[in-house]
Amino acid sequence: MGNNYIFSLTPTFTQGLVLGQLSILVLLALVLKYLFFIPPESETETVPFHPLSKSNPSWHQDVEEDDTGSAPEKESAHWFNILARQVVEVYRAKLQNNLTGYEGIEAARRKIEDHANELRPRGFLDHITIHSVDLGMSAPKLSNARVASDGEGDSAPTTIEFDMSYTDTISVSLSTSYLFNYPMSSFARLPVSLTISLSLFESKVTLVPPSPASAAPVLTISLPQDFTLNLKTTSLMGSRAMLRDVPKLHELIEYQVRKVLALRGMWKIVLPGMGSLATAQHEVEKEQAASSEQG
Repeated sequence: MGNNYIFSLTPTFTQGLVLGQLSILVLLALVLKYLFFIPPESETETVPFHPLSKSNPSWHQDVEEDDTGSAPEKESAHWFNILARQVVEVYRAKLQNNLTGYEGIEAARRKIEDHANELRPRGFLDHITIHSVDLGMSAPKLSNARVASDGEGDSAPTTIEFDMSYTDTISVSLSTSYLFNYPMSSFARLPVSLTISLSLFESKVTLVPPSPASAAPVLTISLPQDFTLNLKTTSLMGSRAMLRDVPKLHELIEYQVRKVLALRGMWKIVLPGMGSLATAQHEVEKEQAASSEQG
């Protein structure tokens, strides 16, 4: 009866090993809890992170692009570059509610913040706060226009190809928190601050004219999946102990942007008077079903 015990003042090797493992786990939990995480009831505001604020604000209207002053290129894409720039300026103006200066940028910031919070996974990410946005001052440039034959006979439409290059100062600075729901709901939050900016986007652009045999003729503009995308991402993770510029986070963000561009890199424009949008959508679904069966 005297030997029926679990622990004693002189523990065995097995008891010491178990105690050592437990102490390491407790120490690791305390380090993560009090150095990197913040408690869920904490209302401490995340400090805005703006390492890329050296670029000029995008509301400077006195900056002139070389598109309007340079001579037209031999492949006659100069006119399209001027048109594309004007279209991009319209989108920028509408995003800013046709306001200028700080009021316009603030209107764009609020719109982007509302849209980001509508798309965020609420079980994993806390409220997303957009601290600043730069809508850029440039537009995509097309060059080296050429005719490419698709090789499917004389009745098939001819394919036109361009080379597109886009370099701008577009950037967004935001902060949020990653929610940890284990071992219980809202166990802890990991603050994350990000600044994402575009360095370069290059791609081939394919233009396919409408086919006379189609029930709803459409003009198709598409981007291949082998485009070049260079993003600059700076990040801070943690509450008291900061982790700066985590490479895996940069890879994850770039992967998601590439995925969106690959999935939505095709636009079909219905010719006026040649069919409805519903008919064109039906034709697109038939093409997708046929391609999936062939694959």
